[in-house]
Amino acid sequence: MTNADQVIALVGGEKTIGRGLASELDIARLIRGGLPVDVVDHLLDLGVISQAEVDRIIASPKQLMERRRKGCLTPDQSGRVIRVARVIADAMETFRSPDKALTWLHRPSAALEGEVPLDLLDTEEGARVVEHLLCRIAHGMAA
Repeated sequence: MTNADQVIALVGGEKTIGRGLASELDIARLIRGGLPVDVVDHLLDLGVISQAEVDRIIASPKQLMERRRKGCLTPDQSGRVIRVARVIADAMETFRSPDKALTWLHRPSAALEGEVPLDLLDTEEGARVVEHLLCRIAHGMAA
């Protein structure tokens, strides 16, 4: 399964999105139009992110309520959902275990100066730092 396949699965796949996606380019196009709000519910149902993390990283409860009325997330919010799903997928691939990946994502990391990896996903640069660390871990260069 490719990273794009894992990201698509994490956000609910065709059932939640409403159409099939075959590539990262399809994901980029979908972000532009706004993902259905149900993708957030799917991440919550999977237990890979908490409501507090959704509120902090993706959108406030008030913003989500407004987006539910409108039927879809904004492109910016959609990008944040995909960012979260992409990093979770990377962690699952690196640790070869959803439980180990989620544990690592939710605990402070010495390699991140005590930051919790998931907390850094509120910015693209923070996500890059986490992705870089996951790459180093995958190649045996970081603990």
